[in-house]
Amino acid sequence: MKIADLTLEHTTVMGDPDRDITSVDNDSRTTKPGGLYAAFPGANVHGASFVTQLVDKGVRAFLTDPAGVEIMREAQVDLTDLTILVHEFPRAIAGHIAAQVYGTGESPAMFGVTGTNGKTTTTFILDAFLQALGHTTGLIGTVATVIAGDRVDSVRTTPEASALHQLLARMRDAGVDTCSMEVSSHALSQHRVDGVHFDVVSFTNLSQDHLDYHGTMDEYFSAKAALFTPEFASRGVVVLADDWARKLVSVSQIPVVTVSMNSEDKPDYLVVQGDSWELHTPQGRIPFTPVLPGLFNVTNTALALAMLLEFGVQFDAVASIANGTEVVVPGRMEVVNAEHPRAIIDYSHTPDAIEKVLDRLSGDPVVVVVGAGGDRDSTKRAAMGVAAARGADVVIVTDDNPRSEDPAAIRAQVLAGAREAAGARAHTVEECENRGTAIRRAVELAGANGTIVVAGKGHETGQEIAGEVLPFSDRDKTREAIEAHVRHENR
Repeated sequence: MKIADLTLEHTTVMGDPDRDITSVDNDSRTTKPGGLYAAFPGANVHGASFVTQLVDKGVRAFLTDPAGVEIMREAQVDLTDLTILVHEFPRAIAGHIAAQVYGTGESPAMFGVTGTNGKTTTTFILDAFLQALGHTTGLIGTVATVIAGDRVDSVRTTPEASALHQLLARMRDAGVDTCSMEVSSHALSQHRVDGVHFDVVSFTNLSQDHLDYHGTMDEYFSAKAALFTPEFASRGVVVLADDWARKLVSVSQIPVVTVSMNSEDKPDYLVVQGDSWELHTPQGRIPFTPVLPGLFNVTNTALALAMLLEFGVQFDAVASIANGTEVVVPGRMEVVNAEHPRAIIDYSHTPDAIEKVLDRLSGDPVVVVVGAGGDRDSTKRAAMGVAAARGADVVIVTDDNPRSEDPAAIRAQVLAGAREAAGARAHTVEECENRGTAIRRAVELAGANGTIVVAGKGHETGQEIAGEVLPFSDRDKTREAIEAHVRHENR
């Protein structure tokens, strides 16, 4: 595509506007000749600092801000043979440029899920339902990116805009007709989903998280609410899980419908429990089976069904896949041992998520292993301890991903909350520095009749400590601990 053919707003074009560009990239390591390199200002270095080496590689097209142009000049880059798009906030237009270059404005059809908790599970449920309906699907999220059945690891919940549009083009070329995607608040704030238009978006809930980035809950909410505008979506589905959801219904700039378990909410989609679960829809009642344990996964399943109906899937077709569709979500209420003791790993790393994971779990006792990540919102740590002590009989506080922080200081904050709430349910609160040792202690205290929840890391296969990522899998460590305990008991 020629630069002259791009629709650009508030952008100055320096150099030849008839230059062809075949790709858009903000990573200097992967930008190739013929590509447009997006040079953004960064926390430590401006992307324009890499222009000299890119010019040497044969790259001739750049997107940057006025500061980036000055960096090029100071580096004595010859600008006469380059085409430079100059915008005050280049990140704000990179996605729209990428959408035009890759032609990803219309295909595949897009489902977007935002909220504090439940994004991953809901997108996996949607993906499984869409496959059951005969679609060739794509999935983008925290755990994995999947293109027509081929899985690759995800680096972050939502990729950068240029990488996202490259990915959507790959999906289109692979025959993908529908894509389910997690949409994080960071992605919306940082323009990573610009140029993508979702057919249906949904909101699961909002509870304390990411305040290290957003500052306040109001700012966190505003970032999520941006998805519910005509720029990004056509229709929305909102779970009436909290007051933030009700606020979203009132401020949404697109048509929205609601999902709730409470008939007093008068939702468009009412979740009802009788002999089995039913979703009461405007078209009729759909009996359904929650695809994963936990009351919150009843809502996640109902939300996925509602999104399909709002997308325009026929009622009978949705009803036909509401029971018996198998869904496996790595690290989300994942049962790694069925009994003696029952053991579950889950990615829950907020107070609300821990509360919901522990809600209605049976076991004598229920034991939770919990920690908090370093270099993240520290104000939620004590509340995580409180939620653990209110929902479990035994709380073992350990390390999560301490990152650059002092692990003992993080544990102390979680412990303070757990000990404050001890007695609400928990009769035992212990501290265990090593996560593997903490899991082994949980197995020991659970005994044959207990239930263990290892919370926080879910699908992750590493533990970040002091700048180093060490191999660590909650799934593997839990299975190993149970096997070792069984061997010891059978001696």
